[in-house]
Amino acid sequence: MKGKRFSEDQLVAILKEGQAGLSVSELSRKYGISEPTYYHWKAQYAGMTVSDLRKLKALEEENRRLKGIVADQVLDIQTLKHLLSKNWERPK
Repeated sequence: MKGKRFSEDQLVAILKEGQAGLSVSELSRKYGISEPTYYHWKAQYAGMTVSDLRKLKALEEENRRLKGIVADQVLDIQTLKHLLSKNWERPK
């Protein structure tokens, strides 16, 4: 997986420059990002402060971790149900 190129501080600063009136093409050239990347960031993070963005990233990471735990538990439950549904007979 690619590493992150911009920190939360830089991302918020780029978005603020865009709000201040700098054109998207100028921002793209200045920071080496594509215009769709800028619009994606704007749609996702517009109006956020650095602390808000850090909280969001922490919550997303915790959510990812919890979803993994739930997936493991569902797999365990399905395995146990499958084992319990078998008809266990003693050999004669």
